[in-house]
Amino acid sequence: MSRPLVKVCGMTRMQDVELCVDLGVDLLGFIFHPKSPRNADPDFVASVKTGKVSKVGVFVNQTAEEVLETMERCGLHAAQLHGGQDVDFCWKIGPDRVIRAFWPDTYPSPQALLRGTGNSIDIAMLQDIEILTPWFLAGGLGPHNIKEALTANPSGLDINSGVEKAPGIKDETKLREVFRILAAME
Repeated sequence: MSRPLVKVCGMTRMQDVELCVDLGVDLLGFIFHPKSPRNADPDFVASVKTGKVSKVGVFVNQTAEEVLETMERCGLHAAQLHGGQDVDFCWKIGPDRVIRAFWPDTYPSPQALLRGTGNSIDIAMLQDIEILTPWFLAGGLGPHNIKEALTANPSGLDINSGVEKAPGIKDETKLREVFRILAAME
């Protein structure tokens, strides 16, 4: 089994960025939502040079124009959308640059989840669903549940609060343990 892509989100400090790059993360997530304790300063994000690691901006209520302006200013490769953005919004950003979030716990059954689509969910709910597009599993992932998360065969893992000491402050021990578990499963 090959390792899924790994995105570590909620980046606010250069030392965490550097650790993630050293560990082999595929994507780094920067949250652009003032109400979030992990809200990233655009000047900081613009200063981050990651080599082959992709930079993803997480957006909630911004207009398409604001998203595009932030992407340009900060050198972002993709926009992860967490609001009511519609198909037209996604086309404005560029369909190859959009990561769309969905919330499985808002669906009453696996069948409803399959039609639609943070919070940790019952991984078993995903076992019988064939998802035909690349997808990331997110929501409370860390060393304590990463093996279970892999049983859903996600294309990627989106890790944030499960590897933190405090919001926006990553825990080096937890991050290293996640990557050790992933390396052992390859």
